[in-house]
Amino acid sequence: MYQLLGGLSVIEASSFVASPTAGLYLAQMGAEVIRVDQIGGGPDYRRWPVTPANDSLYWENLNRAKKSVALDLGTPQGRELLQDLVCKTGQFITNFPAEGFLAHAKLAEKRPDLVTARIMGWADGAPALDYTVNNAVGYPMMTGPGPEPVNHVLPAWDLVSGAYAAFAMLAALRRRDETGEGSEIRIPLSDVAIGTVANLGGIAEVLHQGANRPRLGNMVYGLFGRDFVTSDGVRTMIVVVTPRQWANLVTALDLEAPLAALESQLGVSFAKDDGLRFTHRDALYPLFEAAIAARPHAELATSFDAAGIVHSAYRTMLDAAHDPRLVGDNPMFSRVDTNPSGFAYPAAGAFGTVPQLDRSAPLPAPRNGQHSEQVLSERLGLSSGEIARLIDSKIVGIAS
Repeated sequence: MYQLLGGLSVIEASSFVASPTAGLYLAQMGAEVIRVDQIGGGPDYRRWPVTPANDSLYWENLNRAKKSVALDLGTPQGRELLQDLVCKTGQFITNFPAEGFLAHAKLAEKRPDLVTARIMGWADGAPALDYTVNNAVGYPMMTGPGPEPVNHVLPAWDLVSGAYAAFAMLAALRRRDETGEGSEIRIPLSDVAIGTVANLGGIAEVLHQGANRPRLGNMVYGLFGRDFVTSDGVRTMIVVVTPRQWANLVTALDLEAPLAALESQLGVSFAKDDGLRFTHRDALYPLFEAAIAARPHAELATSFDAAGIVHSAYRTMLDAAHDPRLVGDNPMFSRVDTNPSGFAYPAAGAFGTVPQLDRSAPLPAPRNGQHSEQVLSERLGLSSGEIARLIDSKIVGIAS
């Protein structure tokens, strides 16, 4: 964690992945992020993966370094307390519906300079999840060898939307600093997904071609890249993106002579043209398959690393968790012993590294209602007696 956003406080009322991710990224850079949930936890509080005691490992990692206030949001008084917290603070991240008691226009009546970053499903307000939006933009029909669609397990649009929401929040705050005006930024998963497709050339590609891209399995479109199997059965991915990498790969595999013969036969040069390597992949891949299949992975990895060739063996997530380069020796990770689940393990901090600043260790996620009394006192000026009455009436929850 870093203190780049010290002094910034944000109220977060959210669930699942995208909106909590936005709050997490701000918290990791030093913002005070106060998450407000239903007493007992919101709909994602027990989301898998969970421990045998049903504590969500998912929840406690997406909500690190945040504070927690628990309210009965089913009551008018609980909803009013959340509204008051938002208006008193002035910065709000949520995936609650655009209309209703957390509508920006309603909140801005009390706090005109309020900045709200709201993550949505579809831009028209219809519900959506990452997995349904991904289907809508066509990626499952491009993934795998076909003909059946293949869903991926990474919620990419949730993660991109969360990062975009954090960025949008800071952009809106910069505008407010200059103009004094608040704003609501709506970030629909559907727009993030189809906009990303467009930014990568996908919309232009299919309209220009009048057809969909062919299914390529593990091959990389437009480049020399796919998985190969070594002599000892290790499956590894190799991708070439520069002329130097191509030349070094050819040399490392002793393929100069057969490639020269193939180039002469086809009347082409593969030295500098990604497109030609991709176009003639059916002729090229058998040469590389044979050369790679004749050598053990350790030998190839050593020569590839020395030559700057991009490669990686396929591994399980358990393998990755035990990899010193990725986790054990990575300064982004620190062991946290105070997680709500009681399970001690390496936790990730801020993804970006600031070499000029000291990095502090990741903080644990809060327990539901852990900071209710503190926040209601400091933010709303409620007395201890008032807070006690709210707790007794079950309007406010505290950590047990």
